[in-house]
Amino acid sequence: MKQIRLGGTGLQVSELCLGMMGFGDPNWRPWILDEQQSRPFVKKAVESGITFFDTADVYSLGVSEEVTGKLLREMFSNRDDYVIASKVFGRMGSGANQAGLSRSHIMDAVDASLERLGVDHIDLYQIHRFDPETPIEETMEALHDCVRSGKVRYLGSSTMETWRFALMQECARAHNWTPFVCMQNNLNLLYREEEREMLPYCDDQDIGVITWSPLARGRLSRPANEARVSSSGRQDALLDE
Repeated sequence: MKQIRLGGTGLQVSELCLGMMGFGDPNWRPWILDEQQSRPFVKKAVESGITFFDTADVYSLGVSEEVTGKLLREMFSNRDDYVIASKVFGRMGSGANQAGLSRSHIMDAVDASLERLGVDHIDLYQIHRFDPETPIEETMEALHDCVRSGKVRYLGSSTMETWRFALMQECARAHNWTPFVCMQNNLNLLYREEEREMLPYCDDQDIGVITWSPLARGRLSRPANEARVSSSGRQDALLDE
């Protein structure tokens, strides 16, 4: 498996990244695989040379992070041999401050993710969505503090309009805070909107790109005579990735 730099950083990641949303707790979604069912898939990925694994706190409401951390500790002898990415934004409880990108939620969420993953740092910490309810400055400073504390090594973003992504980058630079090094966006042969503005912006700014749903929720992998929308697609129209 080829190792490449993530955007303009010196961080080396495998060219393919294994998304971990499908591994966790079947009680969260019926198509999720539990720990034992997940093990052979992760083992095959590791044997194939994949060293980059992407999860999120909201996947299985934290159980995906637990499974991810446990399986990677089993399959790698050295923490430095693999790269863990996780995300923050999704609702993790009923409390008013248990979702979004406020300083309060980010600080609570990063500590909770570290505990579930069983690691002392997250290599790539990404915001799962843009939060229109929270000032950009509040979000970017909180993320910068996560990096300065050593809990996070790099910052990434996911799924938003290019102009908002650019605003967040410029906010970080204006205050000498840590900027995002990558964008994780929806891109496949059925959805190519990111080619209009986001990909050219990332190319110009030397920002890495991690795509999600490359097979368009299975639409690009199913025979023509089978259902065109996967069960995950029907049930999770608002979850995305």
